[in-house]
Amino acid sequence: MAGQSDPNVSIFSGEEVEFMAEDEMVEIVPNMRMEPLNMLCGDFGPFYPQMATQVPMWLAIALKKRGKCTIRPPEWMSVENLTQILEAERESQAAFQVLPFHYVEISSLLFDYASGDIPDLYMVRSLINDIRDARFLKVESSLESFEDARSSAVKVKNLSAMEVNVVRPFVGRALQAFYKHGSPDLVPNPEAMSARRPQATDNIQRRPLRRR
Repeated sequence: MAGQSDPNVSIFSGEEVEFMAEDEMVEIVPNMRMEPLNMLCGDFGPFYPQMATQVPMWLAIALKKRGKCTIRPPEWMSVENLTQILEAERESQAAFQVLPFHYVEISSLLFDYASGDIPDLYMVRSLINDIRDARFLKVESSLESFEDARSSAVKVKNLSAMEVNVVRPFVGRALQAFYKHGSPDLVPNPEAMSARRPQATDNIQRRPLRRR
């Protein structure tokens, strides 16, 4: 997806958005017995063979890498559900279908680390790519009507984390350009905005994320 890892386009890098998505809960089926894991973020387990349990994505990936479990894809990742979502996205040019906020990152992580656990893998991957394309096409089409809206904000419901991350800077620049030519009085004052915006983190260099 364009802009996922370009710091000049996105608010966060693709890796940073994916890192945040690793706290999402998924269901695993362990193949071993293990005592509960007591961590700062919560307690997980105990684990018993063939008894499904919920854990964060990062823990599921860690156990999967060690051959200690299988990961059950979420229900929305079935071919039937994805097909319905894709049809609904294409039928409505105004509304976005409800999907998990981190659906892009969750599916990407499962494709990378648990592809063998996903039924109809190639069809699921194709459907998710088509859904992402359809949603971005609708966002781009919506931008064409902003010039006549005379609004200082854009409200779009049901966008995902990665979509917001990519679209938000572009929408801001597009609106500023529209208002500069058509309604200069609506263009926000950059100096006033920067005075109100916290600057503490602006000069802090981001450290590369380490895989958990």
